[in-house]
Amino acid sequence: MGSLALALPAPGAVRRADGHEPQGKGHSHRLFPRARQPRGAAAMLKPAVVIDSGSCFTRGGFAGQEQPQTVLRTVLLDPCGADSAGDGQSAAAPRCYPLRYGVVEDWDGMSTLWRHLLRCCLKVQPEEHPVLLAESPSCPAGDRQRAAEALFEGLGVPALHLASSGLLSLCAHGRVSGLALEAGAALCHSTAVCSGRTLRGSTRCLALAGEHLSRHLQRLLLRGPAELPALRALTGRALTHMKEQCCYVSLDYEGELLEEGCRQPARFRTPDGRWITLGKERFCCPEPLFRPELLQHSCPGLHQLARQSLHSAPEHARRHLLGNIVLSGGSSLFPGFPERMCLELNLLLRGAGAPVEVLANPRRGTAAWAGGSMAASLTSFQRSWMTKAEYQEHGAEYVHTRFQ
Repeated sequence: MGSLALALPAPGAVRRADGHEPQGKGHSHRLFPRARQPRGAAAMLKPAVVIDSGSCFTRGGFAGQEQPQTVLRTVLLDPCGADSAGDGQSAAAPRCYPLRYGVVEDWDGMSTLWRHLLRCCLKVQPEEHPVLLAESPSCPAGDRQRAAEALFEGLGVPALHLASSGLLSLCAHGRVSGLALEAGAALCHSTAVCSGRTLRGSTRCLALAGEHLSRHLQRLLLRGPAELPALRALTGRALTHMKEQCCYVSLDYEGELLEEGCRQPARFRTPDGRWITLGKERFCCPEPLFRPELLQHSCPGLHQLARQSLHSAPEHARRHLLGNIVLSGGSSLFPGFPERMCLELNLLLRGAGAPVEVLANPRRGTAAWAGGSMAASLTSFQRSWMTKAEYQEHGAEYVHTRFQ
């Protein structure tokens, strides 16, 4: 993956693009300044659009904003698959998922989704706004060229920047070096970054994440005392809400399994008004992130992948990476997740010669998008765009050189 040509200030001494310092920690919005316009032919007259497409959601908004302006499901309805009765109801239409496990499977569908986001949701003309696109750390190299083709040729954007979501998650914390641990809907990643350069050889992937945990929770409930009618009333969205509201990561999984008296049950109301009580399901649900074998996965847990990433990074960089471990993604939002990750890493890396520091921003669910928003708003970033003229001169393969 490429590196970002910018220098983010150190946390606690953050400077805005206009050179002024924020007035204390309570003014975090000052980390998102309005970008100055660079001089010359590459000047961007309109604010950049930041897009982060995941297997479940696609987030979009403008550089300088703290949060995405719009969030879409990464799904399309097939208009040709509507019910044969011709009553105009699209609910029966089959769904197309253009992005699966960090890999685009339908580029026409992905382009349609991006066009809808730009024109209908953000209400902008794609030809007038540069686009910063976050990409999965494990996406194939060929997908970078296809993305450039879709955005330059299909949508006509004037400039493009491609950046690893792991790097952008670090940027959201004011860092360009560190270890990004992303826990999303379909995948988890451990990504080492040094001085803005993503170390692809140090990237590790866990094909187990939020969607798997939701199905795991459903199976756990079916084994328990909950009433079957209440469970049948759970839609996929309601199941996700239950997971988010009631589940947590245990700091002593084995102990809580044995000590029933220590558990605090939680109740969840289904869409039809029924109640479901969760006991051990609350902490058993997210445990596969640390013990994939609970879901018959033979791969290591996310904390073990983090150790692999660290050990495969250059030795001189490991100490700095240990002190800058950043969490991001919706599946990292479970209560207790940061503490458990810190506990597990300290056990694994005992004797590493440096303290482990795990950084967990309350808004880490959208950290990759926020990091892109912050980076694209910096004056120093404005030299990092690949322009349409460069694309036309060198072709789509130039992305590998431009963002090396």
